[in-house]
Amino acid sequence: MNDYAGQHEVISENMTSQITTDLARFVQELKQERKSNFHDGRKAQQHMETCWKQLESSKRRFERDCKEADRAQQYFEKMDADINVTKADVEKARQQAQIRHQMAEDSKADYSSSLQKFNQEQHEYYHTHIPSIFQKIQEMEERRIVRIGESMKTYAEVDRQVIPIIGKCLDGIVKAAEAINQKSDSQLVIEAYKSGFEPPGDIEFEDYTQPMKRTVSDNSLSNSRGDGKPELKFGGKSKGKLWPFIKKNKSPKQQKEPLSHRFNEFMISKPKIHCFRSLKRGGATPEDFSNLPPEQRRKKLQQKVDELNKEIQKEMDQRDAITKMKDVYLKNPQMGDPASLDHKLTEVSQNIEKLRLEAQKFEAWLAEVEGRLPARGEQARRQSGMYDGQGAPTANSCAQDRESPDGSYTEERSQENEVKVLATDFDDEFDDEEPLPAIGTCKALYTFEGQNEGTISVIEGEILYVIEEDKGDGWTRIRRNEDEEGYVPTSYVEVYLDKNAKGAKTYI
Repeated sequence: MNDYAGQHEVISENMTSQITTDLARFVQELKQERKSNFHDGRKAQQHMETCWKQLESSKRRFERDCKEADRAQQYFEKMDADINVTKADVEKARQQAQIRHQMAEDSKADYSSSLQKFNQEQHEYYHTHIPSIFQKIQEMEERRIVRIGESMKTYAEVDRQVIPIIGKCLDGIVKAAEAINQKSDSQLVIEAYKSGFEPPGDIEFEDYTQPMKRTVSDNSLSNSRGDGKPELKFGGKSKGKLWPFIKKNKSPKQQKEPLSHRFNEFMISKPKIHCFRSLKRGGATPEDFSNLPPEQRRKKLQQKVDELNKEIQKEMDQRDAITKMKDVYLKNPQMGDPASLDHKLTEVSQNIEKLRLEAQKFEAWLAEVEGRLPARGEQARRQSGMYDGQGAPTANSCAQDRESPDGSYTEERSQENEVKVLATDFDDEFDDEEPLPAIGTCKALYTFEGQNEGTISVIEGEILYVIEEDKGDGWTRIRRNEDEEGYVPTSYVEVYLDKNAKGAKTYI
């Protein structure tokens, strides 16, 4: 069965490497090509709409100029026929009519040019651009269909390669099924769960016509009823005997149950046997997943290693945050006592050490499994190595992202003068009677217990208002409501400042 499952895993791996990966990349290329073709189609359509608007504009202008020229001609004829009008007025009307006629001729030429241009663009749109775009889309779909057919052929070849091995595995399964011996299997269960008790002996006849001389058999199921009587010395050997169907009870008043009830209780109390394999394993799942097939065991161990590495990374981030806060306390004693953080720092370091030992144990088991796998060993080791190698840079980058630009959180003691804050500054800020406006919000990354004056306690995941940003001393002033506000370490929160707020910036 393990070999049979392994062949299916081989099919899955070959499909992933030879079919799925290539198809995923091909699908992305098709999406980009389809998007480009649709973009060209929309661009051509917008160009046609622009040409149509230009044609309509020139047409309306030509119509308007023709009407103006007609009115100017009628006005000139009216002025020429009127004997009371001076010659200058008639000449002026005649010139105005000529100007209007010239404008109408220019509009006519512009409209004719726009009409020819639109007809040409429309012909190219419907006979050149659109057919070309649809032809590209059709060719793209044809390539997709051909590629799917090739993938189906590849799958058939991959499956055909393992068919002989699968056939042998099935033959082995049939032989194993035919070799099952129910008698020997039953005997295995009997040997594993037999009690070892011997059957009880015959119960002797008790003659009440003579003095009580009852002799209790060593193998009798019943106990002597005469507490404190001389008959107890004959049954001394069976007093502490516990038989499989009788529970040991010191209470003399408890009534005895029928033998059939004891037998049922004995059968029910036994654990159910699912298979003979569980007898060898002891029924419980081992910590190293040795009960699973090699490939499944490798995946389980790899998953466990990844989970432990994530927990280690989280603890390291918390340790970095506590260390930075301790540095701030050292540089600014009025903010808090650095010694109060030693216990927390020691606890986090111990947790990291425990998690690392646990991860090393599972990595050793994983290396042992990968050494036994012929095809996946080297690849899995490389992946595990890449993950382990990225652990330390991730922690460093995470710590660097939260440093302020002026280096107030660095380990260099030479910058102590740059981050020194006078106590009077804090007193002035806390003495403000008018509440400061909120310049943004923040989310607590870790739980912080504000035990010192001027600080405020926050819970991990809590959303609060930012009323004063980090000035380079490693502290951000926040507000929970109108009555609760104070300072928290900048490394403990993630700040989101409003763009419209004055001086909105962050040193995280």
